[in-house]
Amino acid sequence: MNKSLVKDALILAVITLVAGVLLGLVYEITKDPIAKAQEAATQAAYETVFSEAASFVETEGFDSETASTYVHEQGYEDDDIIACLDAKDADGNTLGYVITVTSHAGYGGDITFSMGITNDGTLNGYSITDISETAGLGMKAKEEGFYSQFVNKVAAIFEVTKSSPASDTEIQAISGATITSKAMTYGVDAGIVYYQSLVGGASNE
Repeated sequence: MNKSLVKDALILAVITLVAGVLLGLVYEITKDPIAKAQEAATQAAYETVFSEAASFVETEGFDSETASTYVHEQGYEDDDIIACLDAKDADGNTLGYVITVTSHAGYGGDITFSMGITNDGTLNGYSITDISETAGLGMKAKEEGFYSQFVNKVAAIFEVTKSSPASDTEIQAISGATITSKAMTYGVDAGIVYYQSLVGGASNE
């Protein structure tokens, strides 16, 4: 009986070891392609929200922790500013900024997106790079019907409404996905607040 237990334990140990080695090999094989795919998705998001830009350069002095702390202090505790880049034209002139936000208020978890704002305070919209919301509901945040509400708008502070918007600062919620709608809208607001701290952009006052 003891010999059988020892044999079973050894077999289990060998299986565990082999599985661990195989998982390690799979990770090594896939980590570079995954990283490249993520980088490509991020670059595509930048180009979506600032199609006029020829290049994107990290904003001088940007620090994610400092930026996130700032927006938390302004009332956006659920949002982190994880990147900020200058959108440059072919001559190297800054056209505006691409700000990447992670909202921790999504129904299905974190939502990460990039948003573009021009020097004159026009919001170009956003492009989502990571989202795990409910199919057919919260995932509609990636669809034009919702995100188009943020395109070519003055970079003001937006509010969510369940009815038809009465002003340009109201965003109509996705039916059945109010939590996602608020996560996206207030995440955009956090990005706008950070933008205003950089250049004194337009506000809703």
